[in-house]
Amino acid sequence: MNLIAQKLAEFSEWIWGWPLVGTILLAGILLTFFYRGKYLLHPIFHFKNTYFQIFQKDNKGKGTISGFAAACTALANTIGIGNIGGVASAVASGGPGAVFWLWVADIFGTSLKASEIILAQRYRVKFNKSIDEYVSDRSFVMKNSMGWKKGGYIVAFFVIIFGPWTNVVQSESIQSSIRQAADISSVIILGILGLSVFFTIYKGIRRISELLERVVPVMAIFYVLFGIIIMVVNADKILPSFQSIFIYAFNPAAAKGGFIGATVKESIRYGIARGIYSSDAGTGYGMVVHAPAITDHPVRQSSWGWGEIIGDLVICTVTALIVIVTDSYIKFGEAYSAELTTLAFGEVFGNFGIVLMAIIISVFGWTTIVGMYYSLSKSVNYIFGDTKFNKIATNLYIIYFLAPIVFFSNIKADLLWSITDLISGMYVLLTLVLIVGNLKEIKRLFTDFWYRYLPALNRGENPPIVSYGVLEERNEEKY
Repeated sequence: MNLIAQKLAEFSEWIWGWPLVGTILLAGILLTFFYRGKYLLHPIFHFKNTYFQIFQKDNKGKGTISGFAAACTALANTIGIGNIGGVASAVASGGPGAVFWLWVADIFGTSLKASEIILAQRYRVKFNKSIDEYVSDRSFVMKNSMGWKKGGYIVAFFVIIFGPWTNVVQSESIQSSIRQAADISSVIILGILGLSVFFTIYKGIRRISELLERVVPVMAIFYVLFGIIIMVVNADKILPSFQSIFIYAFNPAAAKGGFIGATVKESIRYGIARGIYSSDAGTGYGMVVHAPAITDHPVRQSSWGWGEIIGDLVICTVTALIVIVTDSYIKFGEAYSAELTTLAFGEVFGNFGIVLMAIIISVFGWTTIVGMYYSLSKSVNYIFGDTKFNKIATNLYIIYFLAPIVFFSNIKADLLWSITDLISGMYVLLTLVLIVGNLKEIKRLFTDFWYRYLPALNRGENPPIVSYGVLEERNEEKY
């Protein structure tokens, strides 16, 4: 196992070396200019089209669930262990400077995520026979935009086989946090986790989105409030913590206490890798979760790329400051992932903080697993199509999906993160290819929304909605 861990870590290190890191940053920067800074320079517009619309039920357009419900499914992936364990591990491995590069990855990742959402809405598929749902993912986009049907099968197979293993990070974090708080058998913890996930995902996207749009926002606010309390208690360390983030982003961080030190290269590598994992920008998940959203134009739904990144930035920053102001990454050098954040809570709140974090991590981990199942199941949909076998295969896939979560969560956290980084790297490369290959169509939709459709609405006109759906049995149909 140690040999496997070492080889995977080496390969993951190579994948996330300068070529991929540089490619991601360059793609994010170029797309930011491609969109003329619309996702960075118009925060009021995007706020009105995201969080301001949370309680609005008059969505116009065609789809399966509301735009907010789709965003909550995405946020279940975005706001979770990646924000708590991923950020903590970034600081532990790359030092405080890693936080700066995490911010950079998030800021420029906004345009990447917007591109995914536009592609999801443009090339989504309407299933009528097996499930009444609009679906999409990387494979659907490959087939419907480029005609790469066989390539779509290869990608779908890869996602089906390897996707569930990224969730072991969640179950390991849930298990370790609960065991820190109480002497409960791992068998009981994982058994309850497996059963609760099963009975949720078995009901499909409507049940999943219904739960996630209630749970995710509440838990996010809950976590941020307690994080603010920790920062208030350590108010004198907040400014030095921000200084250390900027200083060590460009200078090596020396070893101190249990912290072994970090080079600038390590800060960049861990910061960007964890930033991408926590925000899902560029991984292609946006092509999945936003496909069923009801919206009047694909580009309007892409505002949630901005909304999700903002949520990710807030929670990641809170986590980073918690770990830094309490000096937990220095005091507890052996701790990793969510365990480090839990110990930071314990520094301020004592045993209550450990129990509190066990609850927070368990809920976040659970919502991430549930959201991830929906994402992975779309690959099953692609392979079987809108047939009677699709529903059977999707239900059977639940068993394989749950197996790594329930039976392999005892793998070391650093090995799990190596596996996750490796799979995420493959997702990113494919997503970048799909975005670049469809820039012409993305630009057409982007221009149509900002310079025709939106001005017409502002003039009081009533332009026809722009909504797409590809039916399996016939050519593309525009509604």
